[in-house]
Amino acid sequence: MAELDTSGGGHKKGPGVKKGKKLSTRIDLTPMVDLGFLLITFFMLTTTLAKPKTMEINMPYKDPTMKDEDKNKIKNSVALTILLSKNHRIYYYEGIGDNPDVQPEYHSTGFNQKNGIRDEIIAKKKMVDDLKRSGALTAKDEATVLIKPDSTSTYSDLVNILDEMNINDVKVYAIIDISPIEQDNIKTTETANGIK
Repeated sequence: MAELDTSGGGHKKGPGVKKGKKLSTRIDLTPMVDLGFLLITFFMLTTTLAKPKTMEINMPYKDPTMKDEDKNKIKNSVALTILLSKNHRIYYYEGIGDNPDVQPEYHSTGFNQKNGIRDEIIAKKKMVDDLKRSGALTAKDEATVLIKPDSTSTYSDLVNILDEMNINDVKVYAIIDISPIEQDNIKTTETANGIK
């Protein structure tokens, strides 16, 4: 049992002074030790129960038979390229637009409820699923969306298009830089349509 002795001692008193009775105080510290162990146990249990929250990341499947140069290639038939422009306008075209000799056909839309970008994403996913069923694509091929924000687009447009990816359950999409050719094509399309 732990004790604390607080008795006074060693007082010199002058002659003729009667010595008083010494009283000692004893404090039992055993309950304090128990309380300390209870607190230590409590904090040890609560820290092990509070697990850190981490974000789940889905890593791509590593195919050992695939060549290195073919790993990042996207098929034109599964790709939809979305260009974000000024005044909340969206331009899109089928494919990835990697052939400089063939100009892709640009279409314009917005975040409308009807005939908006959501309808185009749904149509692209349906087309890819139809190609999978017909055997033109493999089961691993997924609808891929390339998002290319222009310097004139707003941050809210980028957030809105990322929301569209989640809403439509697009599993493969990427935010990449817009090319100067695509910027020129947007300007040409806007000039031809009288958009400022």
